[in-house]
Amino acid sequence: MNTTAILIGLGPLLGWGLYPTIASKIGGRPVNQIVGSTLGTLIFALVFAIVNGMSFPIGMNLVFSILSGVGWATAQIITFQSFTLIGSSRAMPITTAFQLLGASLWGVFALGDWPGTSAKLLGGFALVLIVLGAWMTVWTEEKTQEKANILKKAVLLLAVGEIGYWAYSAAPQASTIDGMHAFLPQAIGMFLVALVYSVILRMKDKEKSALVEAVSYKHIFSGFFFAFAALTYLISAQPNMNGLATGFILSQTSVVLATLTGIWFLGQKKTKKEMTITIIGLLLILAAAALTVTI
Repeated sequence: MNTTAILIGLGPLLGWGLYPTIASKIGGRPVNQIVGSTLGTLIFALVFAIVNGMSFPIGMNLVFSILSGVGWATAQIITFQSFTLIGSSRAMPITTAFQLLGASLWGVFALGDWPGTSAKLLGGFALVLIVLGAWMTVWTEEKTQEKANILKKAVLLLAVGEIGYWAYSAAPQASTIDGMHAFLPQAIGMFLVALVYSVILRMKDKEKSALVEAVSYKHIFSGFFFAFAALTYLISAQPNMNGLATGFILSQTSVVLATLTGIWFLGQKKTKKEMTITIIGLLLILAAAALTVTI
């Protein structure tokens, strides 16, 4: 594994690490967040495709790429809803654990990543470390039944959302398209889901349409951060770079930045003991990510 591949693989650390904090800081309802984020991603993807003179995919490559974007947007709506329950600094480690288990195991068993017994054992150990680290970041010193119920609800939501995130990572791998060419149709799929979601809410709840609310368009800025992370991840996950399993684990080091910025900039406070355990958990995640690049 070369240095360039590792650096590209760590691109999502910045993009996905800051994305949930920026989206939470801008505020608004989950529908505002998803509309603006996906619009920002679509703008980024269009500019990238035009600048690089990239052709638009056709056939099943197009279908799988759009389905990938649909999966992400659906899962992200659920994740935004979990932010309203437990905050981004606690939700992100949980969804990270679910995503790592889903996408990495798919990469290993379906796509042949981590070949050989020793590689699989090391990769499995890394996954265990990441799950343990994620659990430590949501540990709370003051336990109440109400907090426990809210956490269970958030965990259930994020577990369901994992289906969408799994589709986001796995769908492009089921076709012959490379990550850069998949990027634009993915963004189209994301934005289509956001539009449908906003229309459904408008009809169901009689709320003001997110499409005419200014806060939705402020989220275009957060979408640029997501788009940068998504592009570097798609490139990293290609077989000639890091592969899906390792590429995905490298991308999920973003949970470190997402957790800490959520605590520091969004007022999602932790006690001294909770903060200590959170830091240890984050270090375990980083150690596990470092382990995977040696496989």
